[in-house]
Amino acid sequence: MVPQDLLDLYTGQTGFWDEMGMGPDFRDPYRNVVQALRQLDVQSLQQKDKLASELFMNQGITFTVYNDNAGIERIFPFDIIPRVLTAAEWKGIEDGLKQRLKALNLFLKDIYSDQHILHDQIVPAELIASCPHYMREVAGIEVPHDIFIHISGIDLIRGDNGVFYVLEDNLRTPSGVSYMLENREITKRLFPELVASSRVRRVSNYPLLLHEILLSLSPAQISNPNVVLLTPGIYNSAYYEHTFLARQMGIALVEGRDLVVDNHKVYMKTTQGLEQVHVIYRRVDDDYLDPLIFKADSALGVPGLMSAYRKGTVAIVNVVGNGVADDKAIYAFVPAMIKYYLNEEPLLPNVETYEMSNPDARKHVFENLGRMVIKRTNQSGGYGMVMGNSVTEEDWKKAKKEIEEDPRSFIAQPIIKLSTAPCFIDGKFEGRHVDLRPYALCGPSGVQIVPGGLTRVALRKGSLIVNSSQGGGSKDTWVID
Repeated sequence: MVPQDLLDLYTGQTGFWDEMGMGPDFRDPYRNVVQALRQLDVQSLQQKDKLASELFMNQGITFTVYNDNAGIERIFPFDIIPRVLTAAEWKGIEDGLKQRLKALNLFLKDIYSDQHILHDQIVPAELIASCPHYMREVAGIEVPHDIFIHISGIDLIRGDNGVFYVLEDNLRTPSGVSYMLENREITKRLFPELVASSRVRRVSNYPLLLHEILLSLSPAQISNPNVVLLTPGIYNSAYYEHTFLARQMGIALVEGRDLVVDNHKVYMKTTQGLEQVHVIYRRVDDDYLDPLIFKADSALGVPGLMSAYRKGTVAIVNVVGNGVADDKAIYAFVPAMIKYYLNEEPLLPNVETYEMSNPDARKHVFENLGRMVIKRTNQSGGYGMVMGNSVTEEDWKKAKKEIEEDPRSFIAQPIIKLSTAPCFIDGKFEGRHVDLRPYALCGPSGVQIVPGGLTRVALRKGSLIVNSSQGGGSKDTWVID
């Protein structure tokens, strides 16, 4: 058996909200988990940990690290202790995300048409004009059902007060949903009785919901529209996920070279000839979609795709140009968007954000660097971040020069005390920092969010960076009734 004090001595990390709570007074949602762990000895837990790694390896659940000279393919680290959320906590998250996505969708519709929010000076026009992801080429294109954001993964963190905050909006080609689904399947293998007895809400219907939305977006009124998933190819960091989702939905996985445009219609090359494509779930970034419009040297896209898109013969998911809404500088204005478009107060708060293009804000950040994290407005994966409490003098000198030369490309936020959750590491329970990425699907019938999402874990002790590319892993996320 696990010695009782092994759990009871668990203290998370001092000064942080802990998801399970401190031993022996654990939070009620973890009651079943704690009882199950008490029935196992350390060796049994280590065997489960080893089995989880073997299952990930055997199923090829990998991601790519582009800057790792040791080899690009890695198994996604998985911690066997689930993260548990109550139905009430989830309801607050769900309501807040639906409100936020509604406002962001209205913002995208507005920004590519009448631009009322700019004329009313709610969002500075220069922020839009200087955003590299604002695509003037798609202005005025009619979008099916006026839905711009079909798939989103919005990152949340829980502060030391137990409150959830939105950290950033991922509205272009959000990744990680396959890990959410695989984490659940592996947890069922490791703890079948515990999952069954805990009344955990299911996430397995995500591919079905996504497929239904993709079918509903077809511009052609036919009974069986042709839907494909467009991938950049095997060297992309999320290629495993592309193959996984295409297989789960029963749709073709294609690369740009597999598609051709003729007479403003998109066709897929098959052994039986050309088949028209009606919906493209693209995992290729905007700049690479069509070499005739964007990057001329792109080998990932489809020449003429934007002409078919403009003619309305094919739907592209997510809509081209969404990146303007998840620019980290625009993030600061989302609460104002909610008030402007919906006349409501935000249900999920933002993290306080300083635009480095504002001289007063920049001065404040420089003077309080030790309490700040500085981020590039259009970087992801944890790259381009300056942690003010740990940056070296040499690195800060270089970063400061870059900020002063191009302040628009940077924002700063106070370093938030991300909540911790128990992880099984080296035969002990230790607290590690976590965030949460719920996945929302938006179609003609509204927003649907599978209960849970991907909990990412900063597996390095003391680290606040949860990204897989920076040494992070993940946990299964339970919403319990």
